[in-house]
Amino acid sequence: MPTAEIYRFSDDYMQLTLPGASIERLNTGNLWAEGPVYFPAGDFLIWSDIPNDCQWQWVPGLGCRVYSHHSNNSNGNTRDRQGRLVSCQHLTRSVVRTEWDGSTTILADGHDGKPLNSPNDVIVASDGAVWFTDPSYGILSDYEGKKSTPEQAGCYVYRIDPDTGAVKAMITSLKMPNGLAFSPDEKTLYVADSSRSHYSDGYHHIFAFDVEPDWSLSNQRVFAEIEHGVPDGIRTDELGNLWSSSARGVETYGPDGSHKGYIAIPETVSNLCFGGRKRNRLFITASTSVYAVYVAVKGSE
Repeated sequence: MPTAEIYRFSDDYMQLTLPGASIERLNTGNLWAEGPVYFPAGDFLIWSDIPNDCQWQWVPGLGCRVYSHHSNNSNGNTRDRQGRLVSCQHLTRSVVRTEWDGSTTILADGHDGKPLNSPNDVIVASDGAVWFTDPSYGILSDYEGKKSTPEQAGCYVYRIDPDTGAVKAMITSLKMPNGLAFSPDEKTLYVADSSRSHYSDGYHHIFAFDVEPDWSLSNQRVFAEIEHGVPDGIRTDELGNLWSSSARGVETYGPDGSHKGYIAIPETVSNLCFGGRKRNRLFITASTSVYAVYVAVKGSE
């Protein structure tokens, strides 16, 4: 296990990372690893291998096993307020919840009477509402889903009402919204737009929005620009810093958007999450592999 290569752009970055920490590779052989989510009740990690149409589970001391042999090309995953798995499925173009008995419930598969594009990433707010992004990556080819013609007018960010189940478009101004994260106080929503991956004039930015008391959004602004590759998965820590995937590793930004530094990873990073018994272990999905490294702060999740 090599020592993590940590590059700092500000002195306080050393208060967020552990210079002597080791990078562990927990699994490899994926075609495109994505959507890591940690379950504290069972002390295990779940992630998706989108092209291989499966989900994996890693348990400390026991290793890895296939969790779902047919995941409908699932991408992003999260936990709801009851600790259940919520997943974005490219093949079914839906957001689904796995119940305690193993059955699945469709939370969203359309908007305004038309199928979604291909739900990508998902988070759950403190009120139980499910927020998800819906770019068209999963329908551009058969590799991560099924090639299809988009029926939505654009690629939006949606909110599923926790009481009625209504699906409402909250952000319609982005090109390819991808990763999502709330600030610890839920007063700011961060959204990654990774459209430069497929369009030369696309974004490689993380946008911030003010969250109003009624969960409406305002004051769209650029929070950070990813210079190496595009931003995909993002998470916040207990201090309000934002951690983002990039082509060279995991980038860290302060609440004010200042670039603190990055942890180098030997593969292009797709997503990340905090976990472990103390929530101070960063789990990283990166191309073919899954990595883990301890840091000096806890996740806000």
